[in-house]
Amino acid sequence: MIQPLRVSLVQTDLIWHEPEKNRQMLGKKFDQLSGKTDLIVLPEMFTSGFTTEPDLDITDSAAPTLAWMVEQANRLDAAICGSTVFNDGTSNTNRLWFVPPHGEPVHYDKVHLFRMADEHKRYAPGDQRKCVTYKGWKILLTVCYDLRFPVFCRNKNDYDAMICIASWPESRRHPWRSLLMARAIENLSYVIGVNRVGEDGKGWRFSGDSMLINHRGETLIDQPTHQEFIETGVLDYNELHAFREKFPAWMDADDFDITLKQ
Repeated sequence: MIQPLRVSLVQTDLIWHEPEKNRQMLGKKFDQLSGKTDLIVLPEMFTSGFTTEPDLDITDSAAPTLAWMVEQANRLDAAICGSTVFNDGTSNTNRLWFVPPHGEPVHYDKVHLFRMADEHKRYAPGDQRKCVTYKGWKILLTVCYDLRFPVFCRNKNDYDAMICIASWPESRRHPWRSLLMARAIENLSYVIGVNRVGEDGKGWRFSGDSMLINHRGETLIDQPTHQEFIETGVLDYNELHAFREKFPAWMDADDFDITLKQ
């Protein structure tokens, strides 16, 4: 029997290009979650803020950040999910890490790079869609701009919940909120969207609007804008699959394969 999953959304401001300071700040925030959660979700590029300068020293922080995530996951007995700048020796990627406690980290490299900020000129795109299984739950991993592509996010009966971590500016908060709800409704899935707040080093403002949405499109977590918060919601596996059986729209979905654009 698959148990309910406690998911903690961490909506926070970030310190521009300061990995160690961000790790210290988040480590202190995590103390309140000990024994109270199964999964902690952080914003996109949580150690630096969304940067188009990946060749700075922040790329050197990937190894210590992953080690820190492993340490925190083991300490809290909860998985941790968030993205960092990563360099494999030849190119930079916007890499999402899913780190389970006492287990092997899994990564997903962001496929859809945000060309309006020249992300496609600074980073290499990922080449695969990625789902992970954690405590019996199947979870699709996505990053920010991925949310705008429903074919990529399409539930092929291969996930129960979708995570989207983001640095989504305040000026486009309506699409962010609308797309999170749409992805939940059309895929009969829980959707966990975590965005940052504050202002980054380039003057972009972020309103947050982090949300937990159920398979009916109903919001389970939806805090006021511009506020830091940590809130934990519960995903109910039995309720999800009972609804899918009662309302099996997935059985009438069109059959197609996804070819990733390179």
